[in-house]
Amino acid sequence: MNLLEKLNLLAEKIDVEVKTLKTLEAVEAFKIKVLGRNGALTDLMKELRNVPKEEKPALGKRANEIRQAINEALDGLTKEIEAEVLQKKMEQETIDVTLPGQPVTQGHPHIIEQVMQQIEDLFLSMGYEIVEGTEIVSDVMNFERVNVPKDHPARDMQDSFYIDDHHLLRTQTSAVQPLVLEQHDFTKGPLKVISPGKVYRRDNDDATHSHQFHQIEGMVVAEGITMGDLLGTLELMSKEIFGENREVRFRPSYFPFTEPSVEVDVSCFKCGGKGCNVCKQSGWIEILGAGMIHPNVLKMSGIDSNKYTGFAFGTGPDRMAMLKYGVNDIRQFYLNDERFLNQFIGGTK
Repeated sequence: MNLLEKLNLLAEKIDVEVKTLKTLEAVEAFKIKVLGRNGALTDLMKELRNVPKEEKPALGKRANEIRQAINEALDGLTKEIEAEVLQKKMEQETIDVTLPGQPVTQGHPHIIEQVMQQIEDLFLSMGYEIVEGTEIVSDVMNFERVNVPKDHPARDMQDSFYIDDHHLLRTQTSAVQPLVLEQHDFTKGPLKVISPGKVYRRDNDDATHSHQFHQIEGMVVAEGITMGDLLGTLELMSKEIFGENREVRFRPSYFPFTEPSVEVDVSCFKCGGKGCNVCKQSGWIEILGAGMIHPNVLKMSGIDSNKYTGFAFGTGPDRMAMLKYGVNDIRQFYLNDERFLNQFIGGTK
């Protein structure tokens, strides 16, 4: 039997076998069996080198015709099988539209996020800008540019997470202050910003402390800014968060980046100032620290401290949420326990 007869016989045999293939796996296996490196057609093609030179063109043409016919047949069969598989899958997965739907649980912002959004909305309505800054900052921006030089005692309270000798995870959102002070054009109006975000401090995790928490820094700088402006701003914020009847008082304190500095209390929202377990019978609850921006902070940012003054305050949304909702353990905010978080679906109002 010559090579041409062998090729024609193989073609007839293939036509018969192709009709028996029912799965994609069988089609792929058959293709390898016939056209693969050691396939039947490939083996016959190797015999071309043993036939006379003048017969090679015709035999080569016939072999290519068979190869093309096989590929076309297998491609068509593959499409048919895929269509059948898809049809069966659609029949098996048909949706019964008469069945009742499955309720989809709608998510809601975390309670700390709700408090932060409430504060942000208030200050946006007052013309403030929101500047978040980065969580990795230089030691210079985090400490020195806010009047906390090296070896200052205030650093002991914020001995924190250093990335290298010069960079750390910010311990306070005050690290944004020098940047916005440098970039602001005071000929276009006062500087009014708040800086919300996460801060990090090496601390023992207990009911009232965490190595990670949130802060919102507020700052206003312009000509003629006074403590009266600070008091009015904090009264508005306290009423927004804790209720319309809240009063604010200042107590003298010390912060390196403000002078004078104050601790800020709000009248107890639970007892109305009469004394209870929330305010420890004092009628007042401490909520934040604040003060007039220290002249050194302004000078280091190239601002004339004789012409411009400003105030700054820093508050913790975590603490505000704890106080407002009677949460006695800050760690509850970070455990992702739905039983706890679902208590605050209704929002912060």
